[in-house]
Amino acid sequence: MKWSIHQLAKYRQTGLPIDTVVNLDEVKERNKDIREISPVHVKGHCTVGNSQMTCHLTLKATLTLPCARTWEDVQFPVEVETVEVFSWEDPELRGNDDDEDIHYIDGEVVDLKPVLEELILLEVPMQVFKEGTEGAIKGGKDWDYFTEEELSQQAKDEPKVDPRLAGLAKFFDQKDE
Repeated sequence: MKWSIHQLAKYRQTGLPIDTVVNLDEVKERNKDIREISPVHVKGHCTVGNSQMTCHLTLKATLTLPCARTWEDVQFPVEVETVEVFSWEDPELRGNDDDEDIHYIDGEVVDLKPVLEELILLEVPMQVFKEGTEGAIKGGKDWDYFTEEELSQQAKDEPKVDPRLAGLAKFFDQKDE
């Protein structure tokens, strides 16, 4: 999804329609929680002016993320609607370079891929849960999982003394003679 500024000049009258599928596997390197990403369907329309291009885009993809409870794969659909502005205006004529709404282009090529990657990365949630996993974890080797109710019930129950150590409890009850 790269165009030279010269190529974009022919779309000034009609605009540039976009309906394509892009592979953004690089997002897996930037966020290790993303186990897999489906090809991203990008659809929209870009209007081209003398020194800028405005794109109205819709991105659709499916991310495979780990369940926060079971670590199993969870399919997380992503749909993003956005308006992105690319400007190749002369740096001396630009206003504030810190303007977050405009992607300033240095050079002769407009590359949409890094912007698409950022949009996908912004949609990754802090944690996802697989359906039907509430209370599904019962433990593993050398560890147990308790809900708050089970833990409070366990605290109310009388602590049970290991029968092998029951004799030690009587040791302190004896009087020294």
